[in-house]
Amino acid sequence: MEMQQLLSMGFPEETAAQALAATGGGCPLKATEWILTHTQENSSNDNNNNNLNPNNNSPNSAHFQPKLDRFFRFHSKPPPSTPSPSSSPSPALNGAPPKDSSEEREKDYDEEEEEEDAEALHKKRRKRETAVQLPPLHEPLSERMRPRRIDEVVGQDHLLGRNSFLRSAVYRNRLPSVIFWGPPGTGKTSIARAIVSSCPSSSYRFVSLSAVTCGVKDVRDAVDVARKWMKKGVMKEKKRTVLFMDEVHRFNKSQQDSFLPVIEDGSIVFIGATTENPSFHLITPLLSRCKVLTLNQLSPEHVSALLRRAVDDSDVGLARSVEGIRVIEVDDDAIDLMSSHCDGDARVALNALEIAATASAARSAAVGGVVRVTGEDAKEALQCKHLAYDKAGEEHYNLISALHKSMRGSDADAAIYWLARMLQGGEEPLYIARRLIRFASEDVGLADPSALVQAVACYQACHFVGMPECNVNLAQCVAYLALAPKSVSVYRAIKDAQKAVTESVGQNQGVPLHLRNAPTKLMKELGYAKGYIYPPDVDNPSLLSQSYLPPSLQGYKFLHWPSGHKTDQQGAI
Repeated sequence: MEMQQLLSMGFPEETAAQALAATGGGCPLKATEWILTHTQENSSNDNNNNNLNPNNNSPNSAHFQPKLDRFFRFHSKPPPSTPSPSSSPSPALNGAPPKDSSEEREKDYDEEEEEEDAEALHKKRRKRETAVQLPPLHEPLSERMRPRRIDEVVGQDHLLGRNSFLRSAVYRNRLPSVIFWGPPGTGKTSIARAIVSSCPSSSYRFVSLSAVTCGVKDVRDAVDVARKWMKKGVMKEKKRTVLFMDEVHRFNKSQQDSFLPVIEDGSIVFIGATTENPSFHLITPLLSRCKVLTLNQLSPEHVSALLRRAVDDSDVGLARSVEGIRVIEVDDDAIDLMSSHCDGDARVALNALEIAATASAARSAAVGGVVRVTGEDAKEALQCKHLAYDKAGEEHYNLISALHKSMRGSDADAAIYWLARMLQGGEEPLYIARRLIRFASEDVGLADPSALVQAVACYQACHFVGMPECNVNLAQCVAYLALAPKSVSVYRAIKDAQKAVTESVGQNQGVPLHLRNAPTKLMKELGYAKGYIYPPDVDNPSLLSQSYLPPSLQGYKFLHWPSGHKTDQQGAI
């Protein structure tokens, strides 16, 4: 992406590549400043050597950037100066020999052409003036506090410990292709940058893309530049490229296929980052070529350490967020509040710290006091507790599973807690009610047949009342189902019956003739309903020896339920 922007400005490809290498390859603006600085130096040196090389056509001359004027307002034409009375007279008045008319016409033609080009560029520049002026750089605190080395990473010791394979790969200068999977704010991007900068030699260059804003074309452009860096003599030094793709799960299957050949032939070292389960969102060939590394959610102690580091760092820390103030004090209760209410997301905690410091600085400036961030400032910045919940993602299924298993284990307290987690995260109450209806038949079943009535009534109550009032209806049903006696007899019976149907040898047997209706004379003649005994006509139906299963399944039991028992107080049968 950066290379494409520099090429569109008119810079040669080799010059653009050198500029990106010198500036780290992350910002086209810095690369452009580097090119312009070296261009001016080389132009001054070329002007001093014009007598030695009059036909100097060096690409470093001032006119080698025909497209640059479209992006920057550097080469605007100065206004024409009016001749002053003290100016020297023309050469013709001084008796100097006149220049050749052809040379004058050529000069006039060049000047007119330059004036027309300058006027056209000026009109285009005025139309694009609002678009080409880059906004001032203002990185948030969470971006400035990214760890620069792997030793600064907090909370992921299982990945970057002393004997971990990732740290060993960094020390051996042999980075593998990996995929970081973890919740937001746990350090996926930070670790990717840190392992590249921690390599003992500068043999890797880091290129960052996001699947949210780029496509396959951007990936191909990055790979083309990476292959040029791998060739000797094309660049100043040979380097491998680490291509970091953030939110890689946003790419569809065909887009993810574009990574496969370049990972396999070693053109790039691929590092992907995702918050979604790779098993469901990434293709199997990509998982085969990369090792999936899971990041843990940060504990309050880890987040607290990051916040204190931001407070103590005078170079890029919290003091940089408030202009004109170099010392900011943060109370311990403010740090504890932010670290415990961010739900393990370091980005949320650092953003809250920056907001709290800005508010406190504005208040302190008004009264002329010292900037001090208190617990009240932290509460105001957080507003409410941050909950990591995605109604369509991994956490959604984790929480509903926890609710279901807590009710199955008859732990009403845990079940109500997981219900509260889902409701506070914004879960649809009707979805929870549907899961309770399923649970009433699957796990309670015949042990308490009224559980299904309770679950259906809960669904109707949620439909009529809605949130937030229906939270009590859900809690009542969850508690009832958790405390109810359990039986999975019906659940197992239907599973066994379906298995018998799908796995029977040969064709499923037809319905026995005595169980068939015979509404016509022909059907009666064929034996339909012959031998059927009507149970109400028998004095003792329990002694009836009539079979209702096909001959191949005679005597087979699907429902294991004691005869004469309406409930099962002993648990699952």
